[in-house]
Amino acid sequence: MAEILALVEARLRTALGEPDARAAVTFLGTDRIEVLRFIDGDVVRYATLGMSAQPMADPTATLADPVKGPRAELVLSVRVGLAETDQVLRRLAVLAASPQVEGVIVAPGASLEVGEPLWPGAPFSSVLVAEPGGLVEDLELEEPMEPVRFLPLLPMTHNEAAWKRVRGAQELQERWLSQGTDLRDPLRTSVALD
Repeated sequence: MAEILALVEARLRTALGEPDARAAVTFLGTDRIEVLRFIDGDVVRYATLGMSAQPMADPTATLADPVKGPRAELVLSVRVGLAETDQVLRRLAVLAASPQVEGVIVAPGASLEVGEPLWPGAPFSSVLVAEPGGLVEDLELEEPMEPVRFLPLLPMTHNEAAWKRVRGAQELQERWLSQGTDLRDPLRTSVALD
């Protein structure tokens, strides 16, 4: 486990630079989850470290495979200085612990809900899990382990989350794109939905 996390942290440093801060959270019955903060000009990126230590298990399986299964870490990017976004650290750790706590598999297209604003004054309490590979490349591990995927998180307003449940992740992302939505704006309003 420690070896995998060392490789994951090295991949994050290669892609995002040196973290300027880190915080650790441990939930009862789970492994420790860290959240690293990287500043890149006017964007701050938060990346989890610890979610990939164990593979995510199918919640319907009677026994969890300790080696095989998808592995992931979460990455959130927002603009610096517009909101108290550092308060998102605990919420990201909660999301990263959800495979261990709730037995869910976090994959692209999924919605994750924290039940409270991501940071003070945020119009978002949920995120859409986007496709990996853009910002941080997948980290290949020795067979039979699956690669670690770095999943971008896109904050959703309540209206967007409800619309996504009905219309799907693809249509929501297309709506964001067609409207020129700045998904890194920590104070943005909901995209126009019909």
